[in-house]
Amino acid sequence: MSDTADSPEEREINMRAELLVRFEQGIRRDGRYARGAFEFIHRGLEFATRRKFADAEAQGSRHVTGPELSLALRDLALQTWGPLAREVLRSWNVHTTRDFGEMVYLMIELNLMGKRDADDITDFDDVYDFDAAFNNYEIRLGETHE
Repeated sequence: MSDTADSPEEREINMRAELLVRFEQGIRRDGRYARGAFEFIHRGLEFATRRKFADAEAQGSRHVTGPELSLALRDLALQTWGPLAREVLRSWNVHTTRDFGEMVYLMIELNLMGKRDADDITDFDDVYDFDAAFNNYEIRLGETHE
């Protein structure tokens, strides 16, 4: 066995490092959105996937649509930041659901995400109005969740 041969673990580490470099370079070159916004997209994708496939078998494709991801991102933002959700998103230059799509499609361009033939960036257009979604947050005291 050669001393220069990479183990599967080393190849995995190298591949992840290359993906991270590609990601960092791509978002820096694009310049529209903060790194935190892309991390939020990733968390939202996990959130949407768990929501959609909670009762499904662990095998097969786990595709979520643009509207499903946008709605999950809204819910995750409110759950995470409450009444500050709109301001956090604004600080990342995210003002509409189309901005979510722009980030997703940048990651697709960078080969960091995949898409189906039927998917289109317009799937993210006007899924909901940010004012309606984030400006009517209510803090409810004394409620219990069962």
